[in-house]
Amino acid sequence: MATVLSVSGSPSPTSRTARLLRHLDRRLTAQGHDVIPLDVRTIPAEALLGADFRHPAVAEATALFDRADGIVIGTPVYKAAYSGLLKSLLDLLPQYALVGKTVLPLATGGTTAHVLAIDYALRPVLSSMGAGHIVQGWFTLDKDIAAADDGTLTVAPGAAEALAQVVDQFSQALGSQAAHLAAAG
Repeated sequence: MATVLSVSGSPSPTSRTARLLRHLDRRLTAQGHDVIPLDVRTIPAEALLGADFRHPAVAEATALFDRADGIVIGTPVYKAAYSGLLKSLLDLLPQYALVGKTVLPLATGGTTAHVLAIDYALRPVLSSMGAGHIVQGWFTLDKDIAAADDGTLTVAPGAAEALAQVVDQFSQALGSQAAHLAAAG
């Protein structure tokens, strides 16, 4: 089917956001997609903060964005916006790195006061980068994500159903994009 880049913008190694993305990656893989995980926190800070476009890790991340048909962007919400770590990476990508891409924005946070961060902070940036189709995103409360010591993840039933729906819509949009490209090509 499609190649999906699953990007976690969380700076934490024990991130609920990253764990949730890896959980959703399995659903996309089961639907036939090739999913490539990218944890932005693994890119050296000196490369991100020094805007080192030529750093091998930045060049590799840029190549992953270029290769992907679809992008899942996950971020914790801090001060009503996506993470600074994610912003650092997005700032280093080419201006139109998302042209022709289908994008699924996801966010996690501690309070519903941050629900609009996807639409008012993240979506405009993704759009300015030329995203071909930004599907409906989803905000998940931290309290609805529970990680066990063995790494398994449990998502509260209501949130799990909503996430499954937006992931399935993203998958459908990827399928429609592939069919459109095949017909045009």
